[in-house]
Amino acid sequence: MAKRPKRRKYKDNPYTLLHDEENNTYYAIFKDGEGHKQIIKIGQEIYEAMNQFELDDLSELNEYDNHIEHSEVFENTLNKRILHKPVDVEEIVETNTTNKQLKKAINCLSEVQKRRIKLYYFEDKTVEEIAKLEKTSHQAVSETIRKGIVNIRKFLKN
Repeated sequence: MAKRPKRRKYKDNPYTLLHDEENNTYYAIFKDGEGHKQIIKIGQEIYEAMNQFELDDLSELNEYDNHIEHSEVFENTLNKRILHKPVDVEEIVETNTTNKQLKKAINCLSEVQKRRIKLYYFEDKTVEEIAKLEKTSHQAVSETIRKGIVNIRKFLKN
């Protein structure tokens, strides 16, 4: 009998294949419904088809082991994934680059624009709150922020 490599199979795959090279015959071995071992002679085409079926099964098993998640997914783990999404390396690099450019653009603004933009966008102050802090009108604050944004856009386009 020809030596065949031992393969992993699905637990419900009931047969084993054999090839007798001396007689050039092919066999399928399996247990019948009563648990008795049966050996039947099969043709080469059937042997090759069953062999290919085993290889396809093995491929699926490997795909499952390597690429399918094996942990159980519950509602709380799904919620954690929503809140803490894995980030691509490309996204991190792009975000860091954008943040550096934005910091450079903000640093190019006048002190008043810089201060008011930081208060408005990074400290979540309203235009009215900033106007009270700086003892000025909300129109002046609004106009300064608007002009600051225009200057940032100009800087980022270059």
